Amino acid sequence: MAGQFVTEVNDAEFEKQVLQSETPVLVDFWAAWCGPCRALAPVVDAVAEEYNGQLKVMKMDVDRNNMTPGRYGIRGIPALLIFKGGKVAEQIVGFVPKDTIDQSLKRVLVQETAQVRA
Repeated sequence: MAGQFVTEVNDAEFEKQVLQSETPVLVDFWAAWCGPCRALAPVVDAVAEEYNGQLKVMKMDVDRNNMTPGRYGIRGIPALLIFKGGKVAEQIVGFVPKDTIDQSLKRVLVQETAQVRA
C-alpha cells in the first residue's frame, strides 16, 4: 500500500531508517483494515512526491509492528509522525486534508533550512 516515493519500514529498521536519517522523515502509522488509513494513503503518496528530496516518507503497518507504535504512544490510526534529528517534531492523528500535513511539514522544513543557513 505504498506509492512510488513511499517506503515501508518495520520495527527492526526503524532506528536506522528514521531516527538516524539525515533528512526529516514522515512516518504514516496505518493498518489494512483501517478505512481512514486507506483514505489518507493517496494524500500521503502526494506529499511524498511533492517533497521528494527534502523529506523521506515511510509507512509502518501497526499490525505487523507493535514495538515502535507502542514506543511512540500510537493509540489511534492513521497517525503521522514527523521525525527530525531522531525526535518527533510534529504529530497528526486521524484523517486530515493535505493542507494540514503541508503546514506541519513547512514548520519542520523551515526549521531545517534555518539551521542549514546558521
